[in-house]
Amino acid sequence: MARPTIADIAQRVGVSKGAVSFALNGRPGVSEATRARILEAAREMNWRPHSAARALGGARAEAVGLVIARPASTLGVEPFFAQLLSGLQARLSRQQVAMHLLVVEDSAAEIEVYREWTSAHRVDGFILVDPQVRDPRPAALEELGAPAVVLGGSGGPGPLSSVWADDREAMLSVVDYLAALGHRRIAHVAGLPGFRHTQRRIRALRDSARRLGLTGAVSLPTDYSDAEGAAATRTLLSRGRAGASRPNPRPAARPAARPTAIVYDSDVMALAGLGVAMEMGVRVPDELSVVAFDDSVLTRVTHPAITSLSRDTFALGGQVAEVVLEVIADPGTRRNVKTATPRLVIRGSTAAPH
Repeated sequence: MARPTIADIAQRVGVSKGAVSFALNGRPGVSEATRARILEAAREMNWRPHSAARALGGARAEAVGLVIARPASTLGVEPFFAQLLSGLQARLSRQQVAMHLLVVEDSAAEIEVYREWTSAHRVDGFILVDPQVRDPRPAALEELGAPAVVLGGSGGPGPLSSVWADDREAMLSVVDYLAALGHRRIAHVAGLPGFRHTQRRIRALRDSARRLGLTGAVSLPTDYSDAEGAAATRTLLSRGRAGASRPNPRPAARPAARPTAIVYDSDVMALAGLGVAMEMGVRVPDELSVVAFDDSVLTRVTHPAITSLSRDTFALGGQVAEVVLEVIADPGTRRNVKTATPRLVIRGSTAAPH
């Protein structure tokens, strides 16, 4: 059926289009009896205001935009994003605000969507995720004058409001724990290298290696997929064993020693790594300790259960939604909200190295 218009309502009620416009917009110029008849007709005809007309009138779209530049295949199996989206939508729904979600190829495509949705008044504001090194997106949103909140970052000064946790502090807590168990060869299967949180975690491991005297700290970037997580694990576990006897050993040619602990930037990759260890006959946790940077039901139902950095991701989504609603209500607002640092939950995948 064709979308009903103001003219259709006017014809049904027997009044002018101007009278219908006055009634629907709550303006004076029609009697209360006529206004009631017009509103009843609009309800019966399931009339809704056109988004373009609402934009011209300065009305809100009652929607928030979230554009994600990550491989769609990894998002489909990522529990972190499922919980985050649930928390976002639960809080937005209390205000009857919708969320428009779109997955794109890269930052250039993401910025183009920002331009299109802003010009068409599709959304009232944006949530930006995965802050990048030399990120062009905050400046683009500031130029558009679009209210926006960044999820992530370091809490430093910037043009947009932010909600963030200290990734460096979280990584330091993991490395300190593993070092206290006696691990000296700790590897890191990291996420995308262009992300700021990936770089902070890599630097935290490197700094800890100098501070604690670790001999084999290394980070391998991936795309967060289980396939690349498994491949990185296979590469690390294929290295030589420290202390293994070799005929006529030549230290310069000796391969790097296999790590005794691996920290994964997502629970999906940690699960993939656990599978590779089983495939290669590497016992967890006797010969290899495994830690996941994200905690979900996946880390708890596997055997052994995986030691993880845990936080309430559903509640995090609610916090981000709260801030973006505040910024939309008052575009001059700048909020910098530091959330609790993820806490380390010890499970069966970590132990002292044998």
